[in-house]
Amino acid sequence: MSSHPSVAQRLGRVLERVTRQSGRVAGTPAYGSLLLGKVTESGARRRVRIQTLLTVFMLTVNVIGVAVATLLVTVAFPVPSVFRDVPRWLTFIVAPAYAAAALAFGSWWITRRTVNDLRWAIEGRPPMRADQRNAFFTPWRVAIAQLLLWTVGTTVFTVLYGVYDTDFIPRLAFGVGFCGVLVATSAYLFTEFAMRPVAAQALAAGPPPHRLAPGIMGRTMTVWMLGSGVPLIGIGLTALFSLILQNLSKTQLEVGILIIATGSLIAGFILMWILAWLIATPVRVVRDALKRVEDGDLDATLVVFDGTELGELQRGFNSMVDGLRERERVRDLFGRHVGREVAAAAELRRPTLGGEERHVAVIFVDIVGSTQLVSTLPPQQVVALLNRFFAVVVEEVNNHHGLVNKFEGDATLAIFGAPVTLDKPEDDALAAARAIVARLEREVPECPAGIGVAAGRVVAGNIGANERFEYTVIGEPVNEAARLSELAKSRPHRVLASAAAVSAADDERRCWELAEMVTLRGYEQPTRLATLAHLS
Repeated sequence: MSSHPSVAQRLGRVLERVTRQSGRVAGTPAYGSLLLGKVTESGARRRVRIQTLLTVFMLTVNVIGVAVATLLVTVAFPVPSVFRDVPRWLTFIVAPAYAAAALAFGSWWITRRTVNDLRWAIEGRPPMRADQRNAFFTPWRVAIAQLLLWTVGTTVFTVLYGVYDTDFIPRLAFGVGFCGVLVATSAYLFTEFAMRPVAAQALAAGPPPHRLAPGIMGRTMTVWMLGSGVPLIGIGLTALFSLILQNLSKTQLEVGILIIATGSLIAGFILMWILAWLIATPVRVVRDALKRVEDGDLDATLVVFDGTELGELQRGFNSMVDGLRERERVRDLFGRHVGREVAAAAELRRPTLGGEERHVAVIFVDIVGSTQLVSTLPPQQVVALLNRFFAVVVEEVNNHHGLVNKFEGDATLAIFGAPVTLDKPEDDALAAARAIVARLEREVPECPAGIGVAAGRVVAGNIGANERFEYTVIGEPVNEAARLSELAKSRPHRVLASAAAVSAADDERRCWELAEMVTLRGYEQPTRLATLAHLS
């Protein structure tokens, strides 16, 4: 009993995913056919659907079976005649009465017994192991019940007609029994089809139980034996009976064999077509789901409704997509922590400690009065304000092909030109700085910041230990940008760039103007500044 909650939760997750995707993607239905309804269908409607399908299927195949048996007994084997050589009440009253009674009783009893065995699914209860066995053995029980009804009919008719003429015994035993085998085989296949929604729920309790003909090979060989092997045996027996009894003319024997061969060909084709369709629909479902995954839809999840290797294929697809979703979640999380470009580079090649010399531009953004901000606001409001602030910085850095390398408390370091090489990293960095200044004044005016922009040669790579490292840049431009951001806090627009960075730019040069020389903190040589000429 302890496994019930996990089974229900597992099935619920599958149904939820299938429900989500069914509203967005058109394709093969979840169970492979529109006749089986939707995954979200209520238990009461599913009971009515299954009961209706089984009743219609059972009535149809039995009526066809009776018609074929009548054709065999009256046309394929005309001598002795069931119309002239026996009392009329036997042919026109007893035989039709039994057929009608067996048809009505069999259809009622089979559907009622099937619905009772599957009441757990109708009531929405998680399946026990016994419930799972009932779900997967129901098609066999239906087939056996059909076979028993036809066996009783065959026995009754063989005895009643045999009393009047012993030549009826092999004819009726073969003709009626042959049709009973075909009806039972058809009932098995149709029931397995109608039971797919319940099989999907039962498979949530674990792998299917061992059956008489497990797997695709066992199912195929069983259908071949009953749909083709038995008819071939019947043709041989017909010739044998004709040789032994000597009661058929050459023409009658030929007509009989021709009718049996034609009926066997049609019945075998229908049974094999149904079998092929039962096998093909799970494959189509997987194929359509694979196409959705190929198109980038990782929410594609299948309902596992087949108890053969095809069900394992469906379950394997779900496991594969679960792995892809987990991989994408880790990739997204990794990209959020280290940057999309760094994450992409790490996927392409094995990351190692060390670095390479690169020409980059650097932006350093530092909030003005952060100490006062923290001391005057509750922590939740501080976090919310910082998130709004960093959202602007990150978005503009991404828009201008940069990498937010790290957050240092209330400060941000962004790199342009590493790990992705840019033709003019100065242009991208200067444009990003202008955009950040403009948006902060409009969107986060309560959180002003000083921004410094510098450019030059740095060493970019992985710093740390083999167990834990991070991608960063080390060099003069990083320190220079940090000092410029300090100085910018007291300047108009609160943004400064080095003259060297502006001079190396192309399009951005017109938006900046050179200013005075200053000696930055920690530097011995003076640095020429550049300030914004205009924001737009």
